[in-house]
Amino acid sequence: MSTQLVDYFARLLPLTDAEAKALAEESHIETFAKGTLLLRAGQVARECYFVLQGCVRQYYLVEGEERTTQFFTEEQWVVSLKSFAQQVPADHYFVCNENTTLVVGTAEKENQLYRRFPKFETLSRTVLERNLAEQQEMTARYLTDTPEQRYLYLLTSRPELLQRVPQYQLASYLGVKPESLSRIRKRMARRPPATPVLP
Repeated sequence: MSTQLVDYFARLLPLTDAEAKALAEESHIETFAKGTLLLRAGQVARECYFVLQGCVRQYYLVEGEERTTQFFTEEQWVVSLKSFAQQVPADHYFVCNENTTLVVGTAEKENQLYRRFPKFETLSRTVLERNLAEQQEMTARYLTDTPEQRYLYLLTSRPELLQRVPQYQLASYLGVKPESLSRIRKRMARRPPATPVLP
């Protein structure tokens, strides 16, 4: 499974045999049961993750209610960036929504690879820029789109989530109540939606 991470990086920037071998050898892979909390609010993030198989959900607790803000699935990075980089307590949770297999990384392992192979620092920056761009896009859609538009975008961009995630979590992710999501889905089922232009 470690070859998935090698292949992911190789698509961003060609790797030498030595770089690919080092990355595969240094990849620590763990499988976590559904429901496992990888990070709690108040903890300092010591690890970052790359999803090989499964789904991790990020959520906040607001007045005792879970507010879902992201789902991380195959070939996505799970990192509490501020907590991990600045070693301050996180304000959110990471939980495995399914039985999930992850590459588990630490700052120490990252720095060791950077010293041996400076290219990995460039690759990390590329990944970070992509993740920040995606987060910015999500924030903009949440602020400017209607719930129906957000649902339509989800249908087009990440349709697998509709089969893998409970409806109440999807509703929270879209910023609506479960009953509102049910009404949106019924309306969408009655008429063929227009295909949005993806970025």
